[in-house]
Amino acid sequence: MSDLPPWQRAPLLVLGFAGLITGVLAGLWRLAWPTPDFVAGAPHGALMMCAFFGTLIALERAVAVGQRWAYLGPLGGGIGSAVLIAGITPALAMPFFIAGGVVLVLASLHAQRKAPALHARVLTLGAAAWLVGVLVWALTGAVDLALWWWAAFLIVTIAGERLELSRLMRVSPRMQQIFIGLIALLIAGASLAALPIGPRLFGLGAIGLAIWLLKQDVARRTVKTTGLTRYIAVCLLSGYLWLAIGGAMLAIFAPAAGDIGWDTTVHSLMVGFVFAMVFGHAPIILPAVLRVRLPYHPGFYVPLALLHLSLATRVTGDLFESYGLRAYGALGNALAIGMFLLLMMTAVIAAQGAKRP
Repeated sequence: MSDLPPWQRAPLLVLGFAGLITGVLAGLWRLAWPTPDFVAGAPHGALMMCAFFGTLIALERAVAVGQRWAYLGPLGGGIGSAVLIAGITPALAMPFFIAGGVVLVLASLHAQRKAPALHARVLTLGAAAWLVGVLVWALTGAVDLALWWWAAFLIVTIAGERLELSRLMRVSPRMQQIFIGLIALLIAGASLAALPIGPRLFGLGAIGLAIWLLKQDVARRTVKTTGLTRYIAVCLLSGYLWLAIGGAMLAIFAPAAGDIGWDTTVHSLMVGFVFAMVFGHAPIILPAVLRVRLPYHPGFYVPLALLHLSLATRVTGDLFESYGLRAYGALGNALAIGMFLLLMMTAVIAAQGAKRP
């Protein structure tokens, strides 16, 4: 067999989720919430963007490719995650993330050659954005500059996956051209992040992409259905609204790190948009990666609602300079993510138990 069996994929998934948990705790530490000592000063952004999302998406891509060499991508991300969690200098984690990024790009190119469609090229571009972000971080030590490449990595990857599914809506050549232009705006914004124009270009691209997805995504139809299909659609459509909000903050105000609106901008994109996508896609991705059943339950809506309500609280605290409100909103974000992970684990365990005679 050229592919890895599910039980050998599981440790890679565990390393990625360990990065997520540590990254969330490191974010709470920054807002003065009581946290374990080992997360004090941990690189919150790198843990979330590289240790978790880099590893997770590299693992998803490796499963899609179905060849053992592709798993070197999530392995690199997973080892980098372990290094950061152990509190070792981030400089030692960077080579592993770079190696993981290179393999992710190669795996994406492999998939692109097999299916040379627009969405495949977009996914390759997204993979390259993660690698560029890690290189920027390694060469400059500036997470704020790498952040926009990592944001482009996630937004472009999600957009590419949704473009693949939007073929059911028969996207016209003109709408495909608009899509390409919006992706180009995001990449241009990330490339010029050190200049005042960069964040504004990124914001315009995010706004346009949110509108494009709201118009073209098949979720507009599936939200009228029931069960898991409707839940996924609600996750997607609500996430697109946060993508537009984060983009508008960038395009209009372009706040710098530490300014009023910076927290709103970053977490509208990374929590409101990206984690809504995670909540929506997890019931599909986890069964594909681990070959387990994950039955739908209406309780999935609870962490989704908490995610959005707590993010709205966080945004209010940021914009009105209420540190306490912002901190409670961040705590709500963390609880929503934790509740979601617990629900996923419970659903998988219950489904496995139901299969036994």
